[in-house]
Amino acid sequence: MLHFSRLKTLLIWLVAFAAVVVAAPNLLSEAQRSSLPGWWQNDHVTLGLDLQGGSHIVLKVERSDIVKDRLEETVANVRKALRVAGIRYTGLTGNGQTVTVRITDPAETKKAVDLLKPLTSGDEHGLALRQGEEGQLSLQISDAGITADIASARSRSLDIVGRRIAGFGYKDFQVRPDGDDRIVVQVLGSVDAERLKNILNQPAKLSFHLLDESMSGQEALNGRWPASSQVLYSLDDPPVPYLVDRTAFVTGSNMVDIEPVVDPQTQDTSIDYRLDAEGTQRLAQATAQNNGKHLAIVFDDQVMAAPVIDAAITGGEGRISANFSENGVRDLAVMLRAGAMPATLTSVEERSVSPSFGADSIFSGLVAGLVAVVLVAALMIALYRILGAIAVVSLFFNLIFIVAALSLAGATLTLPGIAGIVLIVGMAVDSNVLIYERIREEERTSSSFAQAVGRGFSRAFATIVDANVTIFIAAIILLFLGSESIRGFAVTLAVGILTTVITAFTVTRSIVAAWLKARHPRHLPKSVLAQLFEHANVRFMGIRRYVFTASAVISLIAMAAFATVGLQLGIDFTGGSLIEVTAKQGNADIADLKSRLDDLNIGEVSVERTGGPSNARIRIASQGGGENAEQSAATLVRGELEADYDFRRVEVVGPAISGELTTMATLGVAAALAAILIYIWIRFEWQFAVGAIIATLHDVIIMLGLFVLTGIEFNLTSIAAVLTIVGYSLNDTVVVYDRMRENLVRYRKMPLPILIDASINQTLSRTVLTAATTLLALLALYLFGGDVIRSFSFAMLFGVALGTFSSIYIAAPVLIVFRLRPEVPDGEESNKTDAGVKSGTVV
Repeated sequence: MLHFSRLKTLLIWLVAFAAVVVAAPNLLSEAQRSSLPGWWQNDHVTLGLDLQGGSHIVLKVERSDIVKDRLEETVANVRKALRVAGIRYTGLTGNGQTVTVRITDPAETKKAVDLLKPLTSGDEHGLALRQGEEGQLSLQISDAGITADIASARSRSLDIVGRRIAGFGYKDFQVRPDGDDRIVVQVLGSVDAERLKNILNQPAKLSFHLLDESMSGQEALNGRWPASSQVLYSLDDPPVPYLVDRTAFVTGSNMVDIEPVVDPQTQDTSIDYRLDAEGTQRLAQATAQNNGKHLAIVFDDQVMAAPVIDAAITGGEGRISANFSENGVRDLAVMLRAGAMPATLTSVEERSVSPSFGADSIFSGLVAGLVAVVLVAALMIALYRILGAIAVVSLFFNLIFIVAALSLAGATLTLPGIAGIVLIVGMAVDSNVLIYERIREEERTSSSFAQAVGRGFSRAFATIVDANVTIFIAAIILLFLGSESIRGFAVTLAVGILTTVITAFTVTRSIVAAWLKARHPRHLPKSVLAQLFEHANVRFMGIRRYVFTASAVISLIAMAAFATVGLQLGIDFTGGSLIEVTAKQGNADIADLKSRLDDLNIGEVSVERTGGPSNARIRIASQGGGENAEQSAATLVRGELEADYDFRRVEVVGPAISGELTTMATLGVAAALAAILIYIWIRFEWQFAVGAIIATLHDVIIMLGLFVLTGIEFNLTSIAAVLTIVGYSLNDTVVVYDRMRENLVRYRKMPLPILIDASINQTLSRTVLTAATTLLALLALYLFGGDVIRSFSFAMLFGVALGTFSSIYIAAPVLIVFRLRPEVPDGEESNKTDAGVKSGTVV
């Protein structure tokens, strides 16, 4: 047995050493890591976009483009099929998702139907052919067919997006699919977000056509033009209409070499191109047959140039004049090299952060974490002396385990993720407090201190697991709320909870065992602070009716405020833009900013100072004009302010994303509550589950009331705060419930109010001390963690205090209301138990 114990201890410290090795590369720079062995240098935590800067952009395939292309393709196929067969027709048009045509001779209708049926064969076409009266035929493009085309376009666009970003010069980027119609782009580092969006939002379809010179573009607009042609406008200001033949004989896919050219003297910009063999042949043939006519070079349905064909172009090389800026012509070359998109990609969400803002966030997070560790360590040592120091060492290893686990998983650390680690600093010692206080109780009945230690660890295990499961469930639910920063918080919180439980029963127990062996102590170290709870005998249930009534009144006020005033929802749930700027010189002029932005006519705009005199935060309400409207508003603000201000942070959320985030947040909260309460229902009697439900609803309602009454913005981080507080509150409630359940078995005749008071008093030290350490960590986060997560920290501070209160005065009295144990008349048992409670224990 002794040999096994030594082997287990050795294994624990080998794992701890391995964790140190895995976590170590995170302390090195990129250059230093590159000199490490390959298996070692890759094990490190990746900093998220909000910590190192960059842009997160969600692109959506435009359905209208897919429908338009499908209509044009179907119309062209119908026209070709009928013309080849010599069937006369009229009124061939496409509208919505329907193509209609009338067969001139009704006798040929059957023949036309048989001819067009192959167009509808196969599920991939998504077409349905219907025959009407008097030779009327229609082909209906199904929604399923359009959806399939959108998914196909998304898949084809992924590679093109990646090539464009690489061509733009960025190296650290990711491109991944999201659903059937979206692409998520994340580019890290210093990013010109507006320029990046411009090269991703354009299809960049380049093609060579002939001008239809049967009439001018203006004449075509005033009358009717041939179905084989279309009216397109030039890039000029004002634009000039051209009548252009629909048939393209050269496209961008025929270009094998593209170079931007800027004349150093005139600054004129152009594109030099070289065609492949097929493109060279087609261009030579078209220009030879149309000498003296005009060539139309079309870029994204706009005429870029319309030169006269004065000779056959046979060399397969040429130059296209481009009325763009120097950056514009370079971007055009990048897009043409990468290839044309199958459809327009619209930005529906943007979250951009400057590297300087990310560096500030890292510094704030590290300071907050350091202050939290110092405060928690000081309190634990003051409370438990040498055992407090052991808890601090255990906390240190716990943090190493967290970093090592995140490194092995290749996880991304975000600013909320740092907040999660700081929160774990406060919560991690909870396990040690539970163990130490259990040891203190076991001292009274154990024959030796070593035996009390062993029983304390063993009996605290189930309580610690039960208590941490609730927060772990909340963290898992947060993983699915859709925001990368919130997922970062959820990952660190979930990993931290697991490592906390493991560390408490491995590292802490191992060090305590070594201390016992070396010092042979006879009791827990005494301290003045710890003795405050030694003989606690607070009659909590004596005032339960008053507290219950007051809580009910406050909850009703909170619900009334929520129903009438409502939450101040952030752009995550309403759509709109949030922009933080820093004055390039001097202080930010709030009044001037407000005036300049109001002149842009972009709706409701608010401007406030944030994080220092040179910084300002701009909020732009949802534009209500679709996804492009939000991006247009943000672009106008950039154009207006970029000469005087640097953009530190830009968040733009379109209506589609905000609607989805609202739905996901609502479902996430409901799922978390349901999962947590089902767990409690399984682990405890139904009265305990009902008590937990009522206490949880109490906390959620008052937390929402706090957001309403203080006007704090309610966003995704607020959802994270609410769910974390729910988990924390139930953590506290479970500890009290666990002791009640134990006492219910031990003291079967004790009146329930007295038993509840005894249970709360027995766990009061743990309740107060855990709340104290958590509040210290959150206070450090609130004071030093930075402005971005200050509202989150404030809500958590309030929530921890609220959760501690509700576990005593809401969750416990409910058990009396639902008669967990029928009350018995006061008698010998009551007198006996009262005497026991007064002494701080139950006899």
